Amino acid sequence: MSGRFARGRRLAAALLTAVVCQSVPAQAAAPLPASRASGVVTWAASADRMGEGTAGQGYRLIVHTSVGGTGLRVRVTNAFGDRPLTLDSVYAGLPDQGAALRPGSNRRLTFGGSRTVTVPAGAVAWSDPLPGTVPAGADLAVSLHTPDAAGPATGHWMALQTSYTGQGDHTAEESGTNWARTTGSWWYLDAVSVRPSRAAAGAVVALGDSITDGWHSTGDLNRRWPDYLARRLSTAHSAVMGVADEGFSGNQVLADGAGQSALNRLDRDVLSLPGVRTVFLFEGVNDIKAHTGVTAADLIAGYRKIAERVHAAGKCVVAATVGPFEGWPEWDPAAEAVRRDVNRFIRTGGLFDAVTDFDRTLRSPYDSARLLPFLDGGDHIHPNDKGMGALADAVDLGSLDCTR
Repeated sequence: MSGRFARGRRLAAALLTAVVCQSVPAQAAAPLPASRASGVVTWAASADRMGEGTAGQGYRLIVHTSVGGTGLRVRVTNAFGDRPLTLDSVYAGLPDQGAALRPGSNRRLTFGGSRTVTVPAGAVAWSDPLPGTVPAGADLAVSLHTPDAAGPATGHWMALQTSYTGQGDHTAEESGTNWARTTGSWWYLDAVSVRPSRAAAGAVVALGDSITDGWHSTGDLNRRWPDYLARRLSTAHSAVMGVADEGFSGNQVLADGAGQSALNRLDRDVLSLPGVRTVFLFEGVNDIKAHTGVTAADLIAGYRKIAERVHAAGKCVVAATVGPFEGWPEWDPAAEAVRRDVNRFIRTGGLFDAVTDFDRTLRSPYDSARLLPFLDGGDHIHPNDKGMGALADAVDLGSLDCTR
């Protein structure tokens, strides 16, 4: 994908007060459990191998907050690296036009008081909190530079968001002059957290596949269904305020392939995020349509393992039924039979803390195996922008404010 989309973003209030930095490099620790990572996740993206890293490359990555607050922290990732990753400069600011930043908004981030962080292979590292306030529902630019990256890079390839790259360290610059190239991926960044003003605030993580990742929604406008959900929550006075989109295109519950399976990425992409109260599980169609012999019983067993692990972590699980996909090339009556059996279990099996019936939201009243044409993105499996909004509207917000 080119990642070249028309941009439509509004300006937000500037970050405050620069962090006092030191110059001693910090060695990153192993991935933090959520109980040790402060605040509430306001943005996240699933991680995967991204090809080879490029030495001397800079990245200006545009992400969108869900909940606002103070004490901004970013999580940098080397989850799929085979050697240590050094980032010698990381900044956060607010976008203006193109790669340019709003004057006065760009602030240096530190790691253990240091401007430099070295992240071991397979690990992540959280920055120190940045003084100042980050608004809800605002674009944020995280600029980072790696002097000697090599081997497998880590990131999220289908961002549906234009970000920028450049050679050399231009992270401190608010001008976009030296950020001449665009990228449609997020590199070496997989989470952002803040401390919301409401002490009891929490977050929901959407664990899913390409539908959750936003495929067939309009790029650069934040029209994935978790984005619409975040906007609903921002006006609902809910205790759940943060939304993390951990969708991954092609992802399956049971098998690795397009990224690690939901079972294998659950700890890193979901349970390690700070402030998570509820996991929203919307996966299974890729297991079904792959024709690998996966049965309804197999998929239900995978759901059960996810629910058990989430519950063991003290969090709730809301599950969504699998949407219709007749008309997609891999559809056939056998796959449809598995989908119906799986959905029957999701609705009536009692495994989950709550259920959202996305199948009912998306399906045509004239053919229950097909997407309603008005909501179809064109390939008969992925919703368009209206479909994404309909999915978000179908979620009972009260079901997300769950405790165990």
